[in-house]
Formats: sequence, C-alpha cells, structure tokens
Amino acid sequence: MADTVRIGLIGVGRIGKIHAENSAQRVPGARLEGIADIVLPQEQVSWARGLGVRLLSTDPQDILKDPAIDGVVICSATDTHADLIIAAAAAGKHIFCEKPIDLSVPRVKAALAAVKEAGVTLQIGFNRRFDHNFRRIRELIQAGDLGTVQLIKITSRDPAPPPPAYVAGSGGIFMDMMIHDFDMARFQAGSEITQVYAAGAVLIDPEIGKAGDVDTAIVTLTFANGALGVIDNSRKAVYGYDQRVEVFGSKGAALAENDLPNQVRVSTAAGVTGEKPLHFFLERYKEAYIAELASFVDAVLHHSPPKVSGADGLENMYAALAAGKSLKEKRPVFIDEVRVA
Repeated sequence: MADTVRIGLIGVGRIGKIHAENSAQRVPGARLEGIADIVLPQEQVSWARGLGVRLLSTDPQDILKDPAIDGVVICSATDTHADLIIAAAAAGKHIFCEKPIDLSVPRVKAALAAVKEAGVTLQIGFNRRFDHNFRRIRELIQAGDLGTVQLIKITSRDPAPPPPAYVAGSGGIFMDMMIHDFDMARFQAGSEITQVYAAGAVLIDPEIGKAGDVDTAIVTLTFANGALGVIDNSRKAVYGYDQRVEVFGSKGAALAENDLPNQVRVSTAAGVTGEKPLHFFLERYKEAYIAELASFVDAVLHHSPPKVSGADGLENMYAALAAGKSLKEKRPVFIDEVRVA
C-alpha cells in the first residue's frame, strides 16, 4: 500500500495557501507536487518554490493530466468547482474540494455522479467537524453521555462583513456562511434536517441588502429524529469571531465556547476582563484545517469513506436553499420542497 498522497492544488487564495502549506509541511502522508492558479505573480511563484513545489502552472489541466499527482485540492472560485471535480474524476484523481460544490443542484449531482463512476474519493471542506471543541461534543453524544439529543444551538458571527461585490456572487448568507452551520447541526444531531424556518434582516450594511442578501439571520431546524435546532448568524460581531455550539439532551448538555488567545482573566476594581475570541477563521480553525486534510489523506491511503462526503455537501446545500426559500416566502419549508430530481 502507498504511504504518500501526491497532491496538486488549484487556487491559491487565502484558503488555498493554508491547504498548500499544510500539504507541504504539516500533514503526514501528504506531498505537495503542484500548484495551479490562473494568476501566478512572482511573489506566489517564490512562495510556492519555497514549499518545494515541482509543478507551477496557470492552467489547472496541467495538474489534472500529471500522472505523478494522486489527488487534487480545489480551492478556486465556487463557479469552477463542479467542472474541476468532473475533470479530476475523469482523470482518476482523488478530490478534496472547498465548499460549496456549486450553487446549482443539477451541477452538484453531475459532479457527484462523475465521482461515483470514476470510483475516486471526494471530500468536501466542511472543516468545523474537525475542530477539537465541536468534535468533543460529538464524541459525548456518540458515547451516550448526553442521552437523546433534543436541542442544538449554534452561533456563528463574523468580525466584519464581506464586500458587497463578494456577496453578490456568493450565493448569499445561507449558502456562503450558514452552510457551515447546517453541516455542524447535521453532524451533531446524527440526523438529517427535514424542515427550516428562516428570518433575516439587513442591520449592518445597506449595501449587502442592495446586493440582494441579508447580513443577520436566524433559522430554526427540525430533524428527522425529532430534535430541534436554532442557528444565528451575523456578518459583524464587534468583539471578534464568535463560534459557539451547545447540545442539550435527555441526560445533560455540552457547550463549546469560543477559543481565545489565552485563558487569563484579569480582576480589578474596574471589573473582570479577558481576551476577545480569535480574530477570524484562519486563526480559529488553524488546527481543523490540518486535521481535515489529514483525514482526506487517510481516506485515500486506506480506501475508506471520507469523513465529509459529496452527499453531505448536497444535504447542506438543500438546507441553505430551503432557508432562502423560507426567508423569501415567510413560512417553514420542508427540505423535500427544494430537492431537484
């Protein structure tokens, strides 16, 4: 059995750089062979050469047709994901793809069909499942320590809103931001979401509203196993990146608080103070990004199912689409209403 997965990475934006450096330096069993991006300025070239990359190209096809590459990590723009998955599967490459697979259900299904036909591994980048805090809650649930899961509460608030131009092409708050929370809710519940009810408003940046989106949202969830859930999202929390999960069950509850730079609390006559949460996702989920890529490498080497499958990506997309429909129509929406044959 092989002991190394030779990786080609496509797209070196913020998350692409993280995955590239993790592949090259931090994930046992991974070796970064190639990088492709439609724009590779000299600064990027120097950075990639410093990682020991053999192949650099502005054409992703050079990654896909290289016989020395076993798997591809797709970090390019969302509208390229499905086509790259299909092409990578046809080339016999295993695939790690950032979320979402696409904004169109038929295109997602076409990508998943190509993966199935090729018999390759596909893992989707829902990294929060690999966070040490959230994973511990899931372990407690699986061990029966919390009893039957009854309520799930998820808070996810960004430190600053994205530019309106980004919002316009992102699929909106449910597809771009809350989709991570839909995945976390399904992960913790161990059950599929059957119904959502969304409320949203533009309370932070009027330009986001002009782009056709909301910047503040709450969604209630109903699961197939009878559990209930609630997710709240905000595009701007002035105190930092707010990421909390609570699961309440028949035997007890578990709460994952924010990660802080340190745990020191200072008590004086003026009050009790502590650190703000870690600033944003690159800091907060640094270890989770390493763990998810290590999981992908392990799945490829041992021919085992990925921890986050293409089917997971599709279910999360259904929840996001249902939330958008609920917000627009001001009513609860069953997931089955947005499934496309």
